[in-house]
Amino acid sequence: MLSLIRREIHILLHHPIYMICMVILPLFTMLFFTSVMSEGQPLDMPIGIVDLDNSSTTRKLTRMIDSFQSSRVVAHYASMEEARHAMQKNEIYGFLLFPEKMTQDLLSARQPKMSFYYTNTSLTAGALIFKEMKTLCTLGSAAVGKATMQAKGYTNEQIQAFLQPIALDTHNVGNPWVNYNIYLSTMLVPAILMLFIFLVTIYSLGTEIKFNTHKEWIETAGGDFGLALFCKLCVHTCIWIVVTYIITFYMFGVLHFPAPGGFWRLAMLGVLTVLAAQGFAVFLFGLIPSLRMALSIGALWSVLSFSMVGSAFPIFAMDAPLHTLAWLFPLRHYYLVYQLCIFNDYPLHDVIPNIIALLCFAFLPILIIKKMKKAFLEFGYQP
Repeated sequence: MLSLIRREIHILLHHPIYMICMVILPLFTMLFFTSVMSEGQPLDMPIGIVDLDNSSTTRKLTRMIDSFQSSRVVAHYASMEEARHAMQKNEIYGFLLFPEKMTQDLLSARQPKMSFYYTNTSLTAGALIFKEMKTLCTLGSAAVGKATMQAKGYTNEQIQAFLQPIALDTHNVGNPWVNYNIYLSTMLVPAILMLFIFLVTIYSLGTEIKFNTHKEWIETAGGDFGLALFCKLCVHTCIWIVVTYIITFYMFGVLHFPAPGGFWRLAMLGVLTVLAAQGFAVFLFGLIPSLRMALSIGALWSVLSFSMVGSAFPIFAMDAPLHTLAWLFPLRHYYLVYQLCIFNDYPLHDVIPNIIALLCFAFLPILIIKKMKKAFLEFGYQP
């Protein structure tokens, strides 16, 4: 075992691709995503104004939307056509259209139509711009109604009961700041880490055949292929777990992402995730002992995980066959354990099926160990 471990450490140290893919790129990915979304939400997204009324009321509404957190007025346009072209060229994410005689119609209670247009090419930007523009229209309407009712002699309590009969008291559980960094980085960074685990594990096995070192590798293990595979994966597992814990410490210890479930659950989930990703990668290579094909399938499966994890689009809203298919992605089980037991602090027995699924992924190589040994001993490299 010591000879096999020394051999694997020698391979890792003398081939820079391993350290790049196992340490440098995962940590760079962590810093990249957490830095890009460090503000929590997109701020000061550019919008435009088409003011055909040019009155004190429309200028007040313009200043009001410019004061909102997510939007910033960057341009005024003479016509809707100019604003539409600017939006199509990605100069702005949306624009407000104040019609002619808007103030006059408001004061005369003729219900003028204030229009707003936004692009949904970027879903996050479109949703936030829509929210702020709709809020502005509601506030503008309420301001005119309040002024009219005050002129008629209504008290502030009567006006409030009329304009807002139901007061909303909103509480965002787990993430009261609505911080997109907390929602997305905790999924994207582990997903990319699992992508690297898939590819590096398959590459490590495939290059033994490609460079014709597999016979020497198995001979070092005394002909015991299971021992050879175990020692190779042990070295990789230690590195992956250390990298996982560094990422966990940075996100939950340095950036203070909420983790009501406790760090011991994070530690457990990190180990399970690494073992599940490695086991699934070995299983893929055992089914298709071709370096090129196994790498392609591993990359494809990893990329599909981004959609099947259920963070952007819920699994229960997908077609029925996809509900079952989602069980075949280790990232899906990682996300459910994190979401329920760490982010929301539910008891572990709520995710026992997902923990069992991660363990099953980790032990998948047992099913194809004989086929893998035959592939290493009898088959050559297939480009």
